[in-house]
Amino acid sequence: MHRFYISPEDWNPGALGLAGAEAHHARDVLRMRVGEKLVIFNGRGHEITAEIVDLGSNEIGLRKLHEAETPPLQCRIVLGQAIPKGKNMDLIVQKAVEIGATEIVPIISDRTIVQVGSESAAQKQSKWQQIAVEAAKQCGQNWLPHVHAPRKLSELFSVVAAESFDLQLIGSLQPGARHLKQVLADHSNEHQRPPRSVLMLVGPEGDFTPAELALARRHGCQPITLGPIILRVETAAIYCLSILSYELLI
Repeated sequence: MHRFYISPEDWNPGALGLAGAEAHHARDVLRMRVGEKLVIFNGRGHEITAEIVDLGSNEIGLRKLHEAETPPLQCRIVLGQAIPKGKNMDLIVQKAVEIGATEIVPIISDRTIVQVGSESAAQKQSKWQQIAVEAAKQCGQNWLPHVHAPRKLSELFSVVAAESFDLQLIGSLQPGARHLKQVLADHSNEHQRPPRSVLMLVGPEGDFTPAELALARRHGCQPITLGPIILRVETAAIYCLSILSYELLI
């Protein structure tokens, strides 16, 4: 069944309808007809199965058939991802939604190749947020991750400083980094429960600089190794999120 996103501010179970781009997609791309069923969700856990009752030129009228609520994920996983070159960030955002990240913070690191000005930052944020929406529609995820505006690592810590994370991690190629499995086990043993909120930082091509790693450590991030093989940026992000999802969300 086709899924469509309605933002929380436009979500009104008492007056259901599709407008704008979602209505265009249903009517003109998918060519849906009166009587067909679809699913709408608001990215905050609410989902409604509905039937099309009217194909208006401005809005598609819907009749509610069933309403459901999906509980939040057991662990809040925030991915801080240094922006890689090419379109790899698109892939990372898509897979982060599928695997269970709750927030994505694109990082402009010292080794970021892509040039990101204030205007392009807003455009990229909008683009990546839409990729997140499309991924949530495709995979059945009813909790839509928020994609933040790109920012430097120092600015990231100013944004998340007020937030409380049970565990803060940073992928590192430097000596002394510990295995993620051991870090998670030690945390669970010490606190008698797995972490319920994790900040996971993944660097760019060539890794974070020593200065950035030192900054992250000062803010409580533990360096972790991803094994003896050097992974591509997109592989590293998927690898870390997959392990955290397996250990903390299931």
